[in-house]
Amino acid sequence: MVKVPTPYSKARKAVFLDRDGVINRNLNKYVLSIESVQLIPRSLQAIANLAQSEYAVVIVTNQSAIGRGLITEEIAQNINSFILEKIQSANGIIDGIYLCPHHPKTHCVCRKPNPGMLIQAAAELNLDLENSWLIGDAITDIQASIAANVKPIMVGTGRGTEQAANLNSDKLAHVPFVKDLYEAIEDILSNA
Repeated sequence: MVKVPTPYSKARKAVFLDRDGVINRNLNKYVLSIESVQLIPRSLQAIANLAQSEYAVVIVTNQSAIGRGLITEEIAQNINSFILEKIQSANGIIDGIYLCPHHPKTHCVCRKPNPGMLIQAAAELNLDLENSWLIGDAITDIQASIAANVKPIMVGTGRGTEQAANLNSDKLAHVPFVKDLYEAIEDILSNA
């Protein structure tokens, strides 16, 4: 009998990253082109540091600009590819990118605050959700992480500083709040 190896026989821990507001700036009128991508200082270095660890790194991003008809899914994929190239050129590794293209009114299972993208990634990449983290800049990121039984961290970049006030009102006071992705990764790696 020939044994077919699986890429990862043991479930891996992961760090899920929101894209806009965590890796690159979250623009009021959406990130609609490669030219509008503005990387957040230290985000590429943070991902490079994470690449040296045992964690899988997965981007999970709501992109309702597709569902709103502002960009095509192809343009969104081109933006993701551009960001991925920047990450790789800085010695970072991304194990997967999951994108929800739906308009918020469709009430799909993949759009954060729903945990669909995290659950799909866990199934496809053999990830251990209970020992994983999600870093986001919005309450919806935090809600998705909790729904998937993933530990959340909120960053002050993007919408984070504004939305952090909701942590107490939404009974999420236990959620760590840090300056940016770099600090979040430092916290995760120092506690690993």
